[in-house]
Amino acid sequence: MDVNGAVAEGFEPVREAFVRNFATMGERGAAVSVYRDGRKVVGLWAGTRDIDGTKPWEQDTAQIVRSATKGVAAAVLLMLAERGELDLDAPIGEYWPEFKAHGKEHTLVRHVLAHQAGVPVLDRPLTPAEAADPDLAAAVLAAQPPTWEPGTDHGYHAQTYSWLTGELVRRATGRNIGEWIAAEIAGPLGLDLWVGLPEAEAHRVGRVGLLEVPTQAGALRTRPKPAVADAYADPDSLTHRAFAAITPPPDENDPVYRAAVLPASNGIATADSLARFYAALTGEVDGVRLFAPQTLERARSETSAGPDRVLVVTTRFGLGYMLHGSASPLLAPGSFGHPGRGGALGFADPESGIAFGYVTNGFRASVTTDPRAQALVRAVRTSLA
Repeated sequence: MDVNGAVAEGFEPVREAFVRNFATMGERGAAVSVYRDGRKVVGLWAGTRDIDGTKPWEQDTAQIVRSATKGVAAAVLLMLAERGELDLDAPIGEYWPEFKAHGKEHTLVRHVLAHQAGVPVLDRPLTPAEAADPDLAAAVLAAQPPTWEPGTDHGYHAQTYSWLTGELVRRATGRNIGEWIAAEIAGPLGLDLWVGLPEAEAHRVGRVGLLEVPTQAGALRTRPKPAVADAYADPDSLTHRAFAAITPPPDENDPVYRAAVLPASNGIATADSLARFYAALTGEVDGVRLFAPQTLERARSETSAGPDRVLVVTTRFGLGYMLHGSASPLLAPGSFGHPGRGGALGFADPESGIAFGYVTNGFRASVTTDPRAQALVRAVRTSLA
């Protein structure tokens, strides 16, 4: 396996783990990037751009990162709060009056970020075309009764996070969240990161698909716990319904889907840009810092924790970010970030100064933890020892 890129002295274990992912875990194409104190110390890529192709992965190849997009969307709300344009302790209805229907008048903006808003499912799921229509999607979500009293419990808002965050940003700023990210985050940092892929960049994005898990000796296989598997298989469960809020499932290789603005699920990025984004949350990157110190602490302070009513495992969330724990093992107890279902991962660890980004064209059945990403995280930890 030819691996391109470089690692700084001391980070050789990351390269070794990256090579093993291709050798033992069936990786087809991927990239990993690590920053330390705002400086890139790992930048590696290998394999094919498309999961079903032969064209090589290039340095600027980007991929859909699924729910890792949520970490970028959360930054928008937190930055708006820092600028005084959005009050995290205000009811959503102050910005979006229609949302107050059916007992949701006391739902706070912070409940969205902590997955406590109580609307992870839609009684009337949206088609992919409807999901991309912000007016229609917002109206359907506003009319949805909550599954639990907002603020009293938590459960992963797998798809509805798109319209919750997107509509709040639109009401507060007049811009869609993809435009805001482009102007206020990606532009200043020089990121190849989009929520709503421009047609001019489409040629750089690889085809994604389900990764065939190898069965040879030495390969690492993961199986979900029976309760989790049952929840995903049961069409009446909150788990199944949360992920099925867009039905039928969208084709993630469809240019129309990639051009839509769905900040829960369809962000597209390079590994370097995902890591660089997290580096700028915790410190300066070429003179740009996204979070003030107090905002950083809000982002990674535990806000909801315990049995997740959607994911059926114990989860921990700060304001918009998964925190280090059994469901989302990151680098260290103070780490925060967000995985993408079955693959991508972005996070930061302020104490060590590490920011991490991993993207792939092959998705596995896992939701919050992926063995390839976890192997790379362990290698980073070894490099710091």
